[in-house]
Amino acid sequence: MTITKRRLLEGGAAALAASLLPPFARAQDKPRAGEAAWPTKPVKLLVGFPTGASPDLLARAIAEPLAKLLRQPVLVENKPGESGNIVADQVAKATDDHTIGALINGNLTIAKLLNPKLSFDPEKDFAPVGMVGTAPLVLAVSGNATGKTAADHLLWVRNLGSGGKYGTPGVGTVGHLGMELLKSRSAITAQHKPYTGNPQVIAGLLAGEIQLALLPPALAMPHVRSGKLKAIGVTSPERSPLVPELPTIRDADVRGADLEIWTALAAPAGMNKTALARLNAALVEVISTDEVREALLKTGWQAQPGSPDALARRMRADTARLGGVILMKGIHAEG
Repeated sequence: MTITKRRLLEGGAAALAASLLPPFARAQDKPRAGEAAWPTKPVKLLVGFPTGASPDLLARAIAEPLAKLLRQPVLVENKPGESGNIVADQVAKATDDHTIGALINGNLTIAKLLNPKLSFDPEKDFAPVGMVGTAPLVLAVSGNATGKTAADHLLWVRNLGSGGKYGTPGVGTVGHLGMELLKSRSAITAQHKPYTGNPQVIAGLLAGEIQLALLPPALAMPHVRSGKLKAIGVTSPERSPLVPELPTIRDADVRGADLEIWTALAAPAGMNKTALARLNAALVEVISTDEVREALLKTGWQAQPGSPDALARRMRADTARLGGVILMKGIHAEG
């Protein structure tokens, strides 16, 4: 992947939201004359995380309704490891026109920048199918943060100086890169303390080992609602239906640090274009239904139907924004 420092820094100046566009055609339409039928056999939907993990729940929420539209089974296969990069590599190398992946934003954006040894290139080796769901992160702080408002809590964090600590599930994770992005847009100077996972980050916050963290809403909010933690806000550009009671961090006067986690469907770069168009049409139709939208909300995702071009723009924008953080901070993935 050829990405220059200038390109990263220029591109990181603005975030591009995935636009909502109508499907190319109704997914159940028959192929036109001269077009090959697709799919001709079951579709494999690979997930790089264990059964029950958030991307897995998303994939299973859309698999059955996709199968009904495509008139072929959609088989979810879990192959966990390396934060989803094992599956990303398998999708990139698939040649059967029937293997796709439910990949997280890290797999489709900054994976190669974090680990140049990876054998796949997100920019070259995937055909974007479409976004499925997005979610913000919650900027959570210790329950002993002073003040009553989000702005008060943010001032408390700033006043900690470099003696404060923030926790993440590891080097190069979205919690790490997002916090470094946040630090670059604010007066926060807390130092990084990596853990082995978000549950350990939560435990560190509750024990007072760290003072703040960016966390998925499903993990943060039970402790916020119980009063054990406090929330400054969400990192999405607007309030999220996942946690409608929380303001955005923009409301606390932190600008330019918008960040969302997301999962999208991607196929190998060489996949048949007609197949890609039909798959996108089916995906948009499925996640535009009230039933699937509600199912995604229950698993911690906000449905985001859109075109392959919209996903490609989002991939480029997030690569530029977080790639700039990686470059400036000299961050490399562990292992």
